[in-house]
Amino acid sequence: MTEAHSPSPLYVKLLAETAQIGWSELERFFARGVLLKVARDLDLVSVAECVANDDTKQISEWLAAGLIERVQAETAADYAARDPELWAVVVSPWVCMQERAAPAA
Repeated sequence: MTEAHSPSPLYVKLLAETAQIGWSELERFFARGVLLKVARDLDLVSVAECVANDDTKQISEWLAAGLIERVQAETAADYAARDPELWAVVVSPWVCMQERAAPAA
């Protein structure tokens, strides 16, 4: 195994701080405008690591591609109605959250 594939200490720290959370617990962050929705095909912890490292180039690419965005009112209403499985990690002042796909039946 090469060192290049080892996760950074920050990645490991953020991974340990990532947890499943209900929409009701995230609503206050949405109300403050600091809740970032991360697309399912991105690694939530990698996104949080880029936010923590202020990697504006990567973040700008994701924003432009629509892979991360501030949670919009329509999305918030959808989450409130469905209460899906959400995971989140805090990278102050931001909270990065992601909806996980429902398990296959």
